[in-house]
Amino acid sequence: MHVTLAEEIMLLSLDDESGQAKDRWTVGWVVAGGLLLELALAERVRVDGGRVEVLDTSRTGEALLDVQLEALADWAGSARTATVAAWLRKDQSKSVAATLENLRWRGIVTEERRRVFGIFPVRRFPEADGTVERELRERLDRVVLEGAAPDPRTSGLIGLLHGARMHRLAFPGEPRKRVEPRMAAIAEGQWAADAVQETIRATQVAIIAATTAATAAAAAAAAS
Repeated sequence: MHVTLAEEIMLLSLDDESGQAKDRWTVGWVVAGGLLLELALAERVRVDGGRVEVLDTSRTGEALLDVQLEALADWAGSARTATVAAWLRKDQSKSVAATLENLRWRGIVTEERRRVFGIFPVRRFPEADGTVERELRERLDRVVLEGAAPDPRTSGLIGLLHGARMHRLAFPGEPRKRVEPRMAAIAEGQWAADAVQETIRATQVAIIAATTAATAAAAAAAAS
């Protein structure tokens, strides 16, 4: 079963028992970045100077990516500043919803709906088939912990996770100092075309800027 980078990121963030996403706000940005990176790897888009350019609108054969490509093409054609940061900011919540729905459709997670205190609606996505996540974590372990050579998609995934500081979600049982240097080396390595590397760099910059701004805003609110 082919699973997209966005779905892999979502699976890493979901608690297997509760079905709730950890670090939901940051994960939204990384999931959106994962979809953008998939389209770059498929040579449908490229990033140049932080701006998104759609190269080819033909279908990829993956419904989740095709819907994303269509939306991105419409947006990039009309947006005044079609930057990666602007796209991720606009698309993050939609990307999470679409990715979760795709995981549910594939039978990898199930959806549960309930109300807290009988009022507030809550949706949970507990794991239904743990095979995909187990194989994903084994692949990450081989590359990061055991030093195996990564394929381009795994390198891209590690680059996004490292840029978003999601080391703990990817390796919950490992100290950061053990995994961070290896992840950084993979993220900075020349494993893909410059256009693909530029997509990762622009996504990393956008996530760091958004996270820093959110942290500053929270600190200011707490101090007031």
